[in-house]
Amino acid sequence: MPQKTKQTPMMEQYLAIKAQYPDAFLFYRLGDFYEMFYDDAIKASQLLELTLTSRNRNADDPIPMCGIPYHAAQGYIDTLVEQGYKVAICEQVEDPRTTKGMVKREVVQLVTPGTVMDAKGLAAKDNNYLTALVCAKDHFGFAYADLTTGELKTTVLTDQDAVVNEAAALKTKELVTNGELPAELAEELTERLGILLSQQTDLLENAEFAFLTQQVTSDIEKQAVVQLLSYLSVTQKRSLGHIQQAESYQVDHFLKLDHFSKFNLELTQAIRTGKKQGTLLWLLDETKTAMGGRLLKQWLDRPLIQEKQILKRQKMVASLLAAYFERADLQEMLTKVYDLERLVGRVAFGSVNGRDLLQLQSSLAQVPAIKQLLAGIDQGEWQELLLALEPLPAVTELIDRAITVDAPLSVTEGNIIKDGYHPQLDQYREAMRNGKQWLAELEAKERQETGIKNIKIGFNRVFGYYLEITKSNLANLPEGRYERKQTLANAERFVTPELKETERLILEAEEKSVDLEYQLFVEVREEIKQHTEALQRLAKAISAVDVLQSFAVVSERYQYVQPKLHSNGKVLAIIDGRHPVVEKVLGHQEYVPNSIKMAADTEILLITGPNMSGKSTYMRQLALTVIMAQIGCFVPAVSAEMPIFDQIFTRIGASDDLIAGQSTFMVEMMEANQALRHATPRSLILFDELGRGTATYDGMALAQAIIEYIHKEVKAKTLFSTHYHELTVLDETLSGLRNIHVGAVEKDGEVVFLHKIMEGPADKSYGIHVAKIAGLPAPLLARAATILAKLEATPQALVAETPEEDNQQLSLFEEVSTSELGALDQLKKLNLLEMTPMEALNTLYELQKRI
Repeated sequence: MPQKTKQTPMMEQYLAIKAQYPDAFLFYRLGDFYEMFYDDAIKASQLLELTLTSRNRNADDPIPMCGIPYHAAQGYIDTLVEQGYKVAICEQVEDPRTTKGMVKREVVQLVTPGTVMDAKGLAAKDNNYLTALVCAKDHFGFAYADLTTGELKTTVLTDQDAVVNEAAALKTKELVTNGELPAELAEELTERLGILLSQQTDLLENAEFAFLTQQVTSDIEKQAVVQLLSYLSVTQKRSLGHIQQAESYQVDHFLKLDHFSKFNLELTQAIRTGKKQGTLLWLLDETKTAMGGRLLKQWLDRPLIQEKQILKRQKMVASLLAAYFERADLQEMLTKVYDLERLVGRVAFGSVNGRDLLQLQSSLAQVPAIKQLLAGIDQGEWQELLLALEPLPAVTELIDRAITVDAPLSVTEGNIIKDGYHPQLDQYREAMRNGKQWLAELEAKERQETGIKNIKIGFNRVFGYYLEITKSNLANLPEGRYERKQTLANAERFVTPELKETERLILEAEEKSVDLEYQLFVEVREEIKQHTEALQRLAKAISAVDVLQSFAVVSERYQYVQPKLHSNGKVLAIIDGRHPVVEKVLGHQEYVPNSIKMAADTEILLITGPNMSGKSTYMRQLALTVIMAQIGCFVPAVSAEMPIFDQIFTRIGASDDLIAGQSTFMVEMMEANQALRHATPRSLILFDELGRGTATYDGMALAQAIIEYIHKEVKAKTLFSTHYHELTVLDETLSGLRNIHVGAVEKDGEVVFLHKIMEGPADKSYGIHVAKIAGLPAPLLARAATILAKLEATPQALVAETPEEDNQQLSLFEEVSTSELGALDQLKKLNLLEMTPMEALNTLYELQKRI
């Protein structure tokens, strides 16, 4: 009869530990498995596709249970954390062999989306930022750190929009609060951005935190940093020695792009696929190291606004461009540099292994040659980086002396320390070698003396070393020569006193050897840890070198030019500019370049022209060119002169935000509002088809009012594309507005887009032609042409009649093709008074052919 489950001491221990981590999966170590119970087991079995079993299955209330092998745990942990869950790893902290009763267990690490340390769970060229937020009355303290690299930064943000922008820019998966967060902001972060909110209400105080925050002067920034560090300390339960001193930054010290603009411009993530391909990052990323790839993304997220800093980067790119052979050698050296930032992080974190140290040694071995190469092309601009390129020979020499070249992944099973590194270890190894030599000699001696040629000495963990003789040879064995130990189906196993003594010596040496090797490895690790700061400076320098050579490679490959930037002027002159990503896809020969010219007193370019003609591409082209210039890269143009912009605002393309219950038009107005409220005369605004999401006159009125407001109040450089041709008359009243259009020509009733920007307004929209290209039915296109003709004749009239109600009107047009409509259109435009009789006759003949 089933019995009611009574909690065993083990389950009592499990429940007590689980109560401390209610929001995490508890991986509870039992022997060679991590076990989960109750709700954890039910949920994990679904998420990880594990078999759900039960403990005490004959009881009235069996406990749901599932488990995973401890050596395969990392993959399961990664899977849970990638889905936004936390995992508490609970280990035995006592030796079961020396403990009476229940073995003591503790959570040794809490793995969360923001604290993943194992590189297998991370993309090599992506940072994994953990963020923290402290709310004050009218501002926020914000901090972020990457546990894998040690980066730690903090700032003050003025409003909730700024918090959302920073969190989105950093692609943070987890944000730590003190429990005080406005409900609407919490909803925005969790629902819109998918961020896990964690709480850390207790702020720890220690000397390490005081050191890390000593450069921070703002109280709220310091509070955010300590909140972040406290959470890391509580969850990771180990040294944070690789975390760098907190560095304050100001958002307005970089080119500001809100998350709408970054999304619209596809800087790092394609809108359609969500992937890197087809983005500006995809184009620019010729980096050879993982840390260089991460730094490139950081530079793209925060373009510079200081002319001196931009010029410095440009000069370094130019020096690499001029040194083709040296650049090729540099790339080859960089391919041999491993991820120094994360290697240093694992050293400090205590999770480094022998192979990691060999990668560190290999990376450091490249530094002298990299430094010598850069010194050879330096004209003064490389000095700061050259100083940071310190090869650290002491670290290289230590690893070379201590770690075997074929070190295993495990650091606790031996064979990791070289012979000759430590005398006691050499003695143990000699004892093991001598013992095994003695065993080989014993085996040969026993074969000779007994005449049994297949006697062999073996070993297993239960019985140790033994002599094995097949049953067919037992008759040849002298009585009493050996002591019987084990009987098998086809053989007998024996021992002798001498064999047991040798076994004792060998196993003792092996056990002491393994323990000593681990101890020596930890000493090597701790010695390298003393060089953490120098290694991090070196990693930053190599990352910068890698990004700059990447800019040089891309600039040479696509024939980019060094832009002339000025922080005070307002002249914008990009001659024969190209959209860098579209050009890469199409090829240089197929892409049609376009110039963008705005005099100092020109604030707005009003762009008209048909759909599909390239207006959006033209606008994106300018934004990407500005960003490339302000991160220090060369730009796709024949020549370029531009101001240094402080912000870019975009509204390009239509998108609903159905999750937030917002239509395309609402999103459009919200993004326009961001620009109108925050832009300055040094900003760049790109508005594409603003106002088209509502009724015609509403949309036109809003578009005109926005243009006038920008012209009068904001005075930012603005590209405004529109289908409202009525707006082109604004150039008569707004002195800072200029009309341009995308060229198109009609030929035989077909429209051909020239993808070329021309002066003045477009003469027509060509919407029906675009509809024809899309394949709409011919009768529908004919009806649309009729309605268009009526509206153009009487704009106020609404063409409401159906074809059946308007047979007389449609009798000429109901079977008319698009080609015939084109002929009629051409006929209307003829100026007969200026034509000779022969020209009129030829034209009539051509029109007749088309009809």
